[in-house]
Amino acid sequence: MTESRELPVLTVASRTRDTLAHATCHKNRKKFDEFLIVDVDAHVRETLFWEEVTDRIDSDVWRYNAKSFKDRGGAAGLSNAQPGLTYQDLFGRVPHGMALKEKIESAQHPQVALARYAMDAMGIDYMTVFPTPMLTLGLHPQPEVEVELGRAYNRWLTELVLPQDKGLLGLLYLPFNSPEACAPMVEEFGGKPGVIGFTVTSTRHRPVHHNGYMRLYAALEERGLPLAFHAGLNWEDGSMAQLNRFLSMHALSFVHCNLVHMANWVINGLPERFPKLKVLWIESGLAWVPYLMQRLDSEYMMRTSEAPLLKRKPSEYMKEMYYSSQPIELNHAKLVESTFEAINAETQLMYASDWPHWDFDTPSTIYNLPFLNEKQKRNILGGNAARVFNLKDPYQAKAAAE
Repeated sequence: MTESRELPVLTVASRTRDTLAHATCHKNRKKFDEFLIVDVDAHVRETLFWEEVTDRIDSDVWRYNAKSFKDRGGAAGLSNAQPGLTYQDLFGRVPHGMALKEKIESAQHPQVALARYAMDAMGIDYMTVFPTPMLTLGLHPQPEVEVELGRAYNRWLTELVLPQDKGLLGLLYLPFNSPEACAPMVEEFGGKPGVIGFTVTSTRHRPVHHNGYMRLYAALEERGLPLAFHAGLNWEDGSMAQLNRFLSMHALSFVHCNLVHMANWVINGLPERFPKLKVLWIESGLAWVPYLMQRLDSEYMMRTSEAPLLKRKPSEYMKEMYYSSQPIELNHAKLVESTFEAINAETQLMYASDWPHWDFDTPSTIYNLPFLNEKQKRNILGGNAARVFNLKDPYQAKAAAE
C-alpha cells in the first residue's frame, strides 16, 4: 500500500516549483522540452518594484510627486490601482500572484528570477510579460500620468528585466489616451532587444478608429511590429456595476472591452487601411470570437453602407487576426472544437499561461485537447508565435543539424 503524504499549504511565500509541481510532473512535461513553447501572456508585478519604475519618469515634477507618495507610505503613488477591490488573486486556485514573497535564490533581478522559475517548471522557452495593476491605467483621470508611467515602465522593462534573460519578451505599453505620445513610444523602444511589439490595455474608453491613431498604426505596420489588445477588468463600468459578484464581473468584463474594440476595428475598416499590421487579442478567452463573427456578419449583410471600407464579411477579417488561448473555456468540448475551427486556430491561435494569476493555464491545457493533431498542437504552443514575432526556434536548428 502506497503511503500518502500531506501536501504543503500554498501561500504567497510558496516556491514557484511547489505551486507548479503538478505541471512539472505532468505526463507530457518531457515532451515540452522537445519543441518550442511560447507564452504570449504572463505578468510582472511592477508595483513590487515601483521605485525602480518611477525613478525612470522623465518629468521632474511627476517623479517628485511619485517620491512624495512613497515618503508618506503610498505603495504605488500616481497609479490608479484600487487595492480594496483586488479580488483577482483571492479565493482562486493559487495565491501566488497576490504578493510574490517567494525567497529568491538567484543573483538576477527578482522579477527575472521569478519568471525563469515558472518557465523552467512549465517547459516554456519564451515568456511575454505584461504589467498587472497598470492594466487599468487607461482609466487614469490624468492622461499625462499615463504617458509618464507608461514610458517609465517601458524603460524599467527594457533596462532591468528583458536584458537579463533572452527568454523574456515584451509587448510594450502604449499611452493610448494620448495619441500624440504613442508613435514616439514606438520610435524610442521599437528596436530594443526583447521588444516584439506594443500593447493597448483595453480597459479604457477611447475608440480605436479615431484619426489620431493612424500615425501609430502606420508606424507599427512599417516596422513589422504587432499590436496587442490586452483585456482587463473594470467593475466601475456602468454595465459591470450592476453585477454583485466578482465571478460575474470577471467573466464579462475581460470580454466586453475587447469585444467593443474589435467591433470598432473591423467595421471602421482598419484591416483594409493597414492590411500588413498584425493584431493580437489577449486574455478574453475564445468563446466571444464566434459570437461576434456571427453578429457582425448578420448586421453587415443588412447594412453594408455603414461599413464602406470593407470588401469582405467582418468574420473574414477576424479569421486573419491572432488570439491568445487564456482563459480557454473547456467545459463544452464540442463548442471548443467549433471555436477552434471558426478562428483557424492552427495558424491564428497562440498559447498563453497568464501566470501567475489565479486562473492560469499550463501548456498541457492545449496539448491535451483530443481534436488537435500533433502539428496543430505545436503550432499553437509555439510555432504561430515564432512566425508572428520572428522568434528563433532552437529545436528547428537542432533538427536540421541532426
